[in-house]
Amino acid sequence: MGTINKRLDAKGKPYYTAQIRILKQKETATFKRITDAKKWVQDTESAIREGRYFKTAEAKKHTFSDLVTRYYFEILPNYKEKEQRERKSKLQWWVSKIGYYMLADITAATINEHKNSMTQGPATIDKYIKNLQHAFSIAVNEWEWLSDNPVKKVKSPKLPRGRVRFLDDNDRAKLLQACKASPNTLLYPCVVLALSTGMRQTEQMELVWSDINLKDGFLILHETKNGERRRVTLASVCLELLIEHAKLRRLDTNLLFPSPRKPQKPIDLRKAFLNALKIAQITDFRWHDLRHCTASYLAMNGASLAEIAEVLGHKTLSMVKRYAHLSDGHVSNVVTSMNTKIFGSE
Repeated sequence: MGTINKRLDAKGKPYYTAQIRILKQKETATFKRITDAKKWVQDTESAIREGRYFKTAEAKKHTFSDLVTRYYFEILPNYKEKEQRERKSKLQWWVSKIGYYMLADITAATINEHKNSMTQGPATIDKYIKNLQHAFSIAVNEWEWLSDNPVKKVKSPKLPRGRVRFLDDNDRAKLLQACKASPNTLLYPCVVLALSTGMRQTEQMELVWSDINLKDGFLILHETKNGERRRVTLASVCLELLIEHAKLRRLDTNLLFPSPRKPQKPIDLRKAFLNALKIAQITDFRWHDLRHCTASYLAMNGASLAEIAEVLGHKTLSMVKRYAHLSDGHVSNVVTSMNTKIFGSE
């Protein structure tokens, strides 16, 4: 049975200490209101009898540092090296702030306090919160160290609208010309492949010859950001360039685009790409924007958002809605066609 004792603090204000002894288990908590103390006693006794309270008990045994240490050993190895570094750096920041906290003492308010002190941009802060939420989710669902994930109650900052930066016909032609003239002979085929398929740079650079079917014009991405395999169509100039590239295939590596000096690692095209942009007089453009170009060109050529999402490898349409305005003409044609069929032309 539970007991509740009324006490007075240094200022003479009352508070209530609730204690439970049941099934060889002792739990204590302090409250400002007696109604809260009574509710806690009732809920906790019920949870202990039903075998649900062990999660709270575990939360009192482990600190946030304990959680992160276990996460490093058991969860991080499932990710690629780059992803491991990013997750670890963000979680380490949280350790510096709340590492000494017992898990039972970490609340949404605790997390919000540190989130509000961050000076990074909204997108970066969002990543810190998502990494923290995933770590707590593992502790709740797999380790049963907690009954609830406090990060779920923390709101991410409002993110800016997704960037849409694509090249017009003139700039695209200038960039391709600069890439073709580059001393780095892999720059041009890599940029053409990126523009033709919308692949992410990491997906492209990790391609191996066994992923490519030049006869039927496609490749298979086995490792993608959303965790699903994706078939990518190879066509036109892109396919022709890869067929030519295959004739010069190196025998000391299986990579499609290996580094000249370290053939077991992909080539680094950053310097060559920046030089090409400079020669083409194109500013405010990144490699990832080649992917935006693909999506934009698809939209302007009448592709639906679902089709764009399929090409880019997105599971939902939310990420491709930024290109919707580019397909307004296509949507208008669809609506006009539907109305003509229903009402006829006058």
